[in-house]
Amino acid sequence: MCQLLGMNCNTPTDVTFSFAGFAQRGGRTDHHSDGWGIAFFEGLGLRHFVDHQPACESPVADLIRRYPIKSRNVIAHIRKATQGEIALQNCHPFVRELWGRYWVFAHNGDLQDFHPRLHANFRPVGSTDSERAFCWLMQEMWKSHAGVPSVKELTLTLRELVPSIAKHGRFNFLLSNGDALWAHCSTNLYYTERKHPFAHAQLTDDDLSIDFAQHTTPQDKVAVVVTAPLTVNEQWTQFQPGELKVFVDGSAA
Repeated sequence: MCQLLGMNCNTPTDVTFSFAGFAQRGGRTDHHSDGWGIAFFEGLGLRHFVDHQPACESPVADLIRRYPIKSRNVIAHIRKATQGEIALQNCHPFVRELWGRYWVFAHNGDLQDFHPRLHANFRPVGSTDSERAFCWLMQEMWKSHAGVPSVKELTLTLRELVPSIAKHGRFNFLLSNGDALWAHCSTNLYYTERKHPFAHAQLTDDDLSIDFAQHTTPQDKVAVVVTAPLTVNEQWTQFQPGELKVFVDGSAA
């Protein structure tokens, strides 16, 4: 099973602490060694890194652990291949443009017999069920709205579209356009909200801890979504199967 990590904040924040533990699951503390990737929204721009090497060994992942890129929305993925070869084009997260905005998507699961009709604007580059699902979501959202809808409208549209894909298998995913972070659970997904008063946290997968109070202001809010809890001493809330949540400004909306 692949691993997902998402972060949504009310102010640009780096994800180095969470990513340091998350990356260990790419071949060291778990067996997800078929590639990885991460995307950071910065205003209308996007930094997008993917590598087909295991995250625990990747020099690119080492750069991300040491380089505090600040963003309000981040999506990362560690791959355990079920469909599609181990190759760069099959590494998540995937990126597409819609309504003049970047969209980023990462999926954990396995969709069987999912071969939707896709028009020319949204076609997969690789051979994964995940990228096909992303392209279909983009296509159907484009058909549903003439321009960029509100976060509330997009959430309603996604709630209508997601069951058509989820019936084909496990469909845990993260999606963002830089304004919000959407998270859907089929099987396993957890989230925590970090806010004042900030506490001390210890990673599950690495011998690393942090006192968030020393690196934040009382106004900061950070929501982290992950396949399995990253820390041993924070409160993590488990999603219900079939639940779709949207996170805006560091809180569940």
